[in-house]
Amino acid sequence: MIVALQERLATLEARVGELEAQLGRNASNSSLPPSANPPQAPPPVVKTPTGKRRGAQPGHPPALRRRLPAQRLRDILPIVPTTCGRCRAPVPAQAGPDDPEPTWHQVADLPDVAAVVVEYQGCARTCPRCGEVTRAAIPAEVRAHAFGPRLAAVLAYLVGGHRVSRRGAEEIAEAVFDVPVSLGTVCHLEGQMAEALAPAHAEALQAVREAPAKHVDETGWKRAGARTWLWVGATAAVAAFVLHGRRSLAGLRTLLGEVMHGILITDRWSVYGGQPTHRRQLCWSHLRRDFQAMIDRGNAGRAVGEELLALSNALFSWWHRVRDGTLQRRTFRTRAGWLREDVQTVLERGRACRCARTAAVCRELLAVEASLWTFVDVEGVEPTNHHAERMLRPAVLWRKGSFGCVGEGGCRFVERMLTVVQTLRLQRRSVLAYREQALRSQRNGLPAPKLLPTG
Repeated sequence: MIVALQERLATLEARVGELEAQLGRNASNSSLPPSANPPQAPPPVVKTPTGKRRGAQPGHPPALRRRLPAQRLRDILPIVPTTCGRCRAPVPAQAGPDDPEPTWHQVADLPDVAAVVVEYQGCARTCPRCGEVTRAAIPAEVRAHAFGPRLAAVLAYLVGGHRVSRRGAEEIAEAVFDVPVSLGTVCHLEGQMAEALAPAHAEALQAVREAPAKHVDETGWKRAGARTWLWVGATAAVAAFVLHGRRSLAGLRTLLGEVMHGILITDRWSVYGGQPTHRRQLCWSHLRRDFQAMIDRGNAGRAVGEELLALSNALFSWWHRVRDGTLQRRTFRTRAGWLREDVQTVLERGRACRCARTAAVCRELLAVEASLWTFVDVEGVEPTNHHAERMLRPAVLWRKGSFGCVGEGGCRFVERMLTVVQTLRLQRRSVLAYREQALRSQRNGLPAPKLLPTG
């Protein structure tokens, strides 16, 4: 009976430890976002106070307003002195050759904004000979659209680029542009924009699939109340989004194709495990949260977590120096080789520790150990998946405000709008101008504008 009670006690203690670990999950030791932190969780970033006052510090370069060029100015109003500031003598009205350049101060304001409305009239005429009334028909291409491409692009831009609700876009159209529109019209214009952006979306998908290295991630989405998944693949110049019903290999293949090329920078989700280890880079930020979880459990795996976290601190300190140019990559490769041996030694020890969860994580990392170090040898590969997470952040905010989409058309609008908006932002190009051009080309039967620079 004593043996049985001891076994029962050990089982219950392990169960209590597991439940306490679940209660202690937060953004620092799991994949929970900071917005889902429990009240007792520590702040996501804990910084040691420096003793300096808030705001810009002495010597900080000022962020001055950019002076707009002369072609952007409606008026230039010179303010000319009339008398000398010292002797009060009259001064000439015209600038002399020795006079310095004038100072400047620009004031920007909006004019009265009202959409330009053109009315087409089908006129009727009575024949003086036979009395027949003949009415000219308004051309079908004119009657096909009640709103021009620029207004349609602006409304779609507000919804898909800045997460304005459809009712908000309806109100803005009337309050700002003095054009009353219905809620159904806003949705109809979204469908037109989604159709116009289809070639751009296909172009971005192809570019991501062919890229030698790409960041990949996924987040939850809603379609008619059902759970679905929004996938993203991103490089430095393009981001492509697709919606799929499963967080599975089928969803990943929808994004990257049946045959996947290049190096994937991802987290440890099992779907990415089919990629060869030399063509995959695990996100070290996710690993650091795993190491912190080992520490927070406070059991036999604590020492393993502390050692791994300290080694990752050293790795990132060197990597930051590589990025800012103060450490040569050749030197970094040598140091990372030493560190790799230490990490493997700690993982081997963690695999045999008495904490089952720590041992499981260490076994998983040892199985894909080569994927921890791809970024060391391959230039253009980052050690974290921050880029994909930044690309997904606007989508997450959109999801929180809109609760997803309803039908197939809404899904296509989400995919294509996010793809075009994030890609053009990466390229520092005008989102609104591109979408107006895309919609104008689609309406006129012309080729869609290129999303990616050529040459």
